[in-house]
Amino acid sequence: MTRQDVLEKTKKVIHDCFPDMDVQLMTEQTVINTETAIDSMGFVLVICKLEALFDVRIPERQWNKLSTLGDVVDAIYKRIEK
Repeated sequence: MTRQDVLEKTKKVIHDCFPDMDVQLMTEQTVINTETAIDSMGFVLVICKLEALFDVRIPERQWNKLSTLGDVVDAIYKRIEK
């Protein structure tokens, strides 16, 4: 799986959780908690769904360091079986 695959699947999960959000406008530099309608509880939901989809575990202590879409993709990509 490529990093681009992870990005596209991450955007799909975000769209599934927040169907009114136009994820196609999101870039890797999009700051999730300030430039989107995703609050902290929504962010937890997205992370949990991504962990299940990719069968990875992102330590909770790292969650507050994930601010952009690119940060989330990187955290997942580093943990998946290649």
